[in-house]
Amino acid sequence: MTLELTARDRSMLDGEHGLSAAAAMKILVAFSNAIGAGRLLDIAGAHIDGCLYHGKAGLDFVERLVEGGGRVQVPTTLNVGSFDLIHPGMVKLPAAEEVPARRLMKAHLELGCQATFTCAPYQTRFRPSFGQQIAWGESNAIVFANSVIGARTNRYGDFIDLCCAMTGRAPAWGLHLSENRRGRILFELAFADPEPSDSLFVGIGLVIGQASGDRVPVIAGLPRPRDEDQLKALGAAAATTGAVALFHAVGITPEARTLDEVFQGHAPDETIRITRADIDHGLARLSSVPDGAPLAAVSLGTPHFSHEEWMRLLPLLREAAPGRRIPIYVNTGRATLTRLQEEGALAGMEAFGLIPVADTCTYVTSILERLDGVVMTNSGKWAHYAPGNIGVSVAFAEMRDCIRSAAAGHVVRSAS
Repeated sequence: MTLELTARDRSMLDGEHGLSAAAAMKILVAFSNAIGAGRLLDIAGAHIDGCLYHGKAGLDFVERLVEGGGRVQVPTTLNVGSFDLIHPGMVKLPAAEEVPARRLMKAHLELGCQATFTCAPYQTRFRPSFGQQIAWGESNAIVFANSVIGARTNRYGDFIDLCCAMTGRAPAWGLHLSENRRGRILFELAFADPEPSDSLFVGIGLVIGQASGDRVPVIAGLPRPRDEDQLKALGAAAATTGAVALFHAVGITPEARTLDEVFQGHAPDETIRITRADIDHGLARLSSVPDGAPLAAVSLGTPHFSHEEWMRLLPLLREAAPGRRIPIYVNTGRATLTRLQEEGALAGMEAFGLIPVADTCTYVTSILERLDGVVMTNSGKWAHYAPGNIGVSVAFAEMRDCIRSAAAGHVVRSAS
């Protein structure tokens, strides 16, 4: 298929908008040809996943764009970096890693990106609206935007997301197109749960992520969530254990009012019943230690804690009143943290061991004081990645149990 370019696309490609725009358009055209896109489309925003320092190549790429006078053409948010710029003393990086990690974050700002540094850009003022075309990186952000909001993005990886931002364009393919957003595989819940826990949504996400492959999953019988944070947890788990970029929940998510609507008149390729045992099995695999194991820390907020989640956490802290012996790290976006500080919501919370973390996450950078003990979390994503990333043992549980465990000094779960 021949890629159709507008006059403006060609002018960027020919260098009329500067060296950086030309480089970005050249890469975007090559990418679009490789995937068979027939044209490019305008985007309303972008979210860049390349702020996390993985080596010199990533920094070199962004530096070249800066040197060429590049500027993003649409509102562009930034994912987490390798450093907490607000609490720099917490990060334990040698100078050889800290300097380029900081520089990578700053270089993106010099391109005109917004200093959000969050994996949850949908919690900021740059949240897209239904039907908007965007180019987002970061797996949980992608699945949330597509599924919960109904915006449209593919799974854009490092560099391509930034090229889209630099040009304001994205290839017209995949989930940008209505026909590719229809459901392909149906998951039916084999039980009812009138008061679903956060863990239930994590467990469902784990199951559909492992079974969906590259097909768009549809969930029938999903209990109505308490809030969008439960859908956030489902999507993050599905994107962690699989390649899910969009899920539909019948009667809940905006493109799934009915089964017929979500399948666009087609029959599902496959139907899978999810039992309570399936969910229990998936959740059990997130923990590597038994109840009663000594606890080294608690880590919450992967994806980043929303203001609503903070409002659930703070009363639990006051109720359990854990001492400072077990640190409770909460990863959150700097915009959310600023709001909490302005409200005075965090006053006195350090007495309970609370340690807010911004701009990064405890499973991707060196923040935890101890890596030789058990870390407890309510995040399916954190529990899945942390053992491989930072070498800790993990206990997964509900938020309330995490706080009770911090007070007790060992793993406590309500079911035990």
